[in-house]
Amino acid sequence: MKRIQLGPFNRVEGDLDISLDLDEAGQIAAARVNSPLFRGFEQILVGRKPEDALVIVPRICGICSVAQSAAAAKALAALAGVTPPPNGLLANKLVLATENLADHLTHFHVFFMPDFARAAYAGRPWQAAIAERFKAQVGAAIGPFLQARARFFGLTGFLAGRWPHSLALQPGGSSKATTAAERIRLLALLREFRAFLENVLFGAPLESLGEITSFDALNAWAQGRNADFPRFLAAAGDLGLERIGRATDRFVSYGAYEVFPAGIFSESAVNALETAKITEDARSAWLYGDEALPPAAGETRIDADKPDAYTWCKAPRYGGQVVETGALARQLIAGQPLLRDMLARFGGSVSARIVARMIEVARIIPEMETWARALIPGDPFCLPAELPESGQSVGLIEAARGSLGHWLSVKRGRIERYQIIAPTTWNFSPRDATGQPGPLEQALVGLPAGEGALPTVQHVVRSFDPCMVCTVH
Repeated sequence: MKRIQLGPFNRVEGDLDISLDLDEAGQIAAARVNSPLFRGFEQILVGRKPEDALVIVPRICGICSVAQSAAAAKALAALAGVTPPPNGLLANKLVLATENLADHLTHFHVFFMPDFARAAYAGRPWQAAIAERFKAQVGAAIGPFLQARARFFGLTGFLAGRWPHSLALQPGGSSKATTAAERIRLLALLREFRAFLENVLFGAPLESLGEITSFDALNAWAQGRNADFPRFLAAAGDLGLERIGRATDRFVSYGAYEVFPAGIFSESAVNALETAKITEDARSAWLYGDEALPPAAGETRIDADKPDAYTWCKAPRYGGQVVETGALARQLIAGQPLLRDMLARFGGSVSARIVARMIEVARIIPEMETWARALIPGDPFCLPAELPESGQSVGLIEAARGSLGHWLSVKRGRIERYQIIAPTTWNFSPRDATGQPGPLEQALVGLPAGEGALPTVQHVVRSFDPCMVCTVH
């Protein structure tokens, strides 16, 4: 048995290492995923006023800061017993969806597709065209995408004042009211971004993707289209990426935008989400404790010399089982027919995760147009939220990468405990106390990783879209 270390993987952060045990044929027999950078936000929050979380948690990550804000605001709203007014709910949905869709597209253009431009694929019929468009830093697609992304983020200026680290998302709604003129500008920005997606990414109207109900129909739709998503489908089909990267085929979602429902998907069935079944254990983490605990009772205490530990990431489980989260989970639980067909044929895979993100982009932009039209300038956007001296609450939302939860306990007006389970905590979790590997650790087993192997491991790792700073808070 041979052991190799791979990393760093992330193209933004770099703090992800993976240890691989290879058999004699050069295939992966076991994988261990290491989140090597401890940050300690859960400890920073203890002893502070509850509302301080709105300032601190967005700093966990600049890429998905709105998602952290939304989870904190939702936990504080539950603590205060307040429901935001309709305008506040619409504005917050728009801000979160803007960040989530921008994350999907940044992942596609900047993090994922450059791997197809590698010299290892030279000679493939699609490689030259993809290298011309997606080679890291110099690809022709990068500049226009970044310009479109920057324009799209103009929505957060009108809705939240700034991005990242906005303070507009509050327990009582949104502190940034939208005027009638700003609503017109929001709709113009959405039309402009729709045009970019339809002309450059898909080569088709957004609504046409919702009409695709099977993997065969998707490939037929992609034929002859001069656009970036069809280019991905051609490369992925040639490499058989629809057949690799399978983990447990069990999925969790907390529900998003009042469009995608919460639930657990397993064995082709959707069951109701029971948050009481969510636990974390730190058996393989450099943290005290081996017992699986509910997040509301969890702790984050360093044990840097812990035997057999190999990461700072805890191991979340649902009913003791390993589950995956992300856009694929949301679409499967919502009953999306194309993704249901891909799962039934191939299981959760690299291709399925990318297709799910693209389907989600195409589905949510029209919803955002509807939400923007529904804003009523002059009506309230935010209500007062008086926080109690003591209590417990939880804020569950969907970030781009999947299910994000903030568990909050307040005593005598101060935070007694604050525990966070991020999407990458679910997907990049280590072995738990029973020895079950996490989703990525399972998805890598059986892949070639020996001398001269193609970048298959990179495709699988990046298909989960890691955000390691959120993982270790």
